[in-house]
Amino acid sequence: MAPNPKPLPRERSPLCFPSVHPCESISPTTLLSSLITLSQSICSFQSFSTQRRNARETSRQIAILLLLFQELHQRPSVNIPNAVLSTFSYLHVTLQKLHFLMQDCARRDTRLWMLVNSQYVAVQFQILLRAVATALDALPLHTFELCNEVSELVQLLAKQAAKAKFELHQNDEREAKRLRFILDQFEHGTEPPMDEMKRILDYLEIKTWTDCNNEIKFLEEELESNERGSNLLSSLIGFLCYSRVIIFENLDFQTLSKEARSNAEVSISISISTCVVPEDFRCPISLELMTDPVTISTGQTYNRASIQRWLQAGNMTCPKTGETLTTIELFPNTALKKLIYQFCYDNGISIAKSSQPNRTVTKTDEPGSHVAAHATQFFSWFISQRLVFGTEKQKNKAAYEIRLLAKSNVFTRACLVEMGAVPPLLDILASGDRTTQENAIGALMKLSKHNTGQQIIMESRGLVPIVTVLKRGLSLEARHMAAATIFYLASVKEYRKVIGENPDAIPGLVEMVKEQSTCGKKNAVVAIFGLLLSAKNHSKVLSAGTVPALVNVLASSEKPGVVCDSLAVLVALAETSVEGARAVLLAGALPLVTGMLKSATSRAGKEYCVSILLSFCVNVGAEVTSVLAKDASLMPSLYSLVTDGTPHAAKKARSLINILHEFNEMTSSGMVGSSVS
Repeated sequence: MAPNPKPLPRERSPLCFPSVHPCESISPTTLLSSLITLSQSICSFQSFSTQRRNARETSRQIAILLLLFQELHQRPSVNIPNAVLSTFSYLHVTLQKLHFLMQDCARRDTRLWMLVNSQYVAVQFQILLRAVATALDALPLHTFELCNEVSELVQLLAKQAAKAKFELHQNDEREAKRLRFILDQFEHGTEPPMDEMKRILDYLEIKTWTDCNNEIKFLEEELESNERGSNLLSSLIGFLCYSRVIIFENLDFQTLSKEARSNAEVSISISISTCVVPEDFRCPISLELMTDPVTISTGQTYNRASIQRWLQAGNMTCPKTGETLTTIELFPNTALKKLIYQFCYDNGISIAKSSQPNRTVTKTDEPGSHVAAHATQFFSWFISQRLVFGTEKQKNKAAYEIRLLAKSNVFTRACLVEMGAVPPLLDILASGDRTTQENAIGALMKLSKHNTGQQIIMESRGLVPIVTVLKRGLSLEARHMAAATIFYLASVKEYRKVIGENPDAIPGLVEMVKEQSTCGKKNAVVAIFGLLLSAKNHSKVLSAGTVPALVNVLASSEKPGVVCDSLAVLVALAETSVEGARAVLLAGALPLVTGMLKSATSRAGKEYCVSILLSFCVNVGAEVTSVLAKDASLMPSLYSLVTDGTPHAAKKARSLINILHEFNEMTSSGMVGSSVS
């Protein structure tokens, strides 16, 4: 079987050269075929932004080597000794690495990264071509009876490859120095000269907004997977984000609305647990529920795994306050841990499921580097000014930039909010242009994740225009994002009442539950759940027709996540009042919930189902209990939850089992009344 000349791993970081050695039993013909494929692939790379001279020289030398492989492959009768096969295997490994190196130099999204590593790349070219020369020295070319031209070329190649110098070109060296100058300017809080930045981008052929955006995406992926160079990577991302915002004025792709729609649907993957978990129980680094809270010397508390990753990255400051740590010792916060575990028990949250993979240190309130911090402050101010004084086209672009920049970076959100981006975004929600409205509400949705952003939205009377978009937005995407924004606003206790008092907010969310889009349903359902955390909103949610809409979701073939969230809202309504339980019952939920308890594969779904059935028995009474008591197939599902469910689910299941047993005993003795307590 021929070795595969392509990268074996599905994902490979640039300047990483994985390779495999051909198996010992490989036939000469197969090995030569693979060497030919590898050589052709190396010679096929054409466009290089850096290392142009080294790449061209490599292609020239490998093209000569290709002639040798093709000559031998065309003469299968040639006897190739084992020692020569071993040399060819060594060449095969070397060519694999050369292929990766050329591929990295030719990539269109790693140009800045290759410039930063240009000295290292030049050294790799020299090492690998010297390895080729070493292999050629060991080949007994006279035994192959090659044509004179090929033989002479290969001999000449062996000499040239051994002596050739693959050095950093003066142009690459000049632009690398220019980049260091620009990063140094940012680090000291000075905006670099625009013409200097443009020279680097022009040299690297980063000519459009999309080119710049692709470079940012690559660096963000590297930062996500490699924390060792986090400071440099954060600095480069800051430089490119500044360039994308300020230098590249035009969005050069034609499908802005399609890309924005894709971005929005990914970004509003929200969940009920987000508004259930108190802020004090969340790790300031990962933003997830803390399962092992520890306190550091500044008095701040973090999840153990998150703060350990922060410290291992070489940071000696508190991520939240920025204070220098006097010690890196971690002190277990036992009291808080007990409160968190009790909270999880009371709310049916599985500790195991709540422990999401820790996000990298770039997702904290820290910017990652001084360069990134100052670059972010500069472009945040620029964006905020554009939102106020720019043309309609410039305002649209500024709003779209916020959607991208504030997607996951907490520090960037904070900068944009502090620089005044929220009020002008609220102003352009009334735009008659669909794309502008989508970008404005999408940007507000991202900024509404920030505490100060929520406060400014509400203080600027932003709820009214957001609800207007929810009801009458120019596109479904805009309406979906308005629902998600209301969800984030509802995470603040004092805002739930204000939102509930808006006459269009809850009815608008209910209308969205009734529509066909799964994304819209999910956003609306979780927003309603957030509003239900205020008891004053329960009657308004019931009167808006929420229950029939949610029961229809259960009856349809919706995605499990939407169904599970709908069950959670029904639980919140059925458990809190007799009116809520009766509304859920009258909407026809009983057979649906009973069937889902027996068939659901989701543990959370089963827990919600048993909670609803228990609420029926407690708040409605014997008319429901009698139906459930006659269903013999119900008991196995309840006993399964007692043994395999969470403590919260087991408790609910045991209570329901006891009620059904007591009802059967009372029935046999003729003592059944109209209610079961």
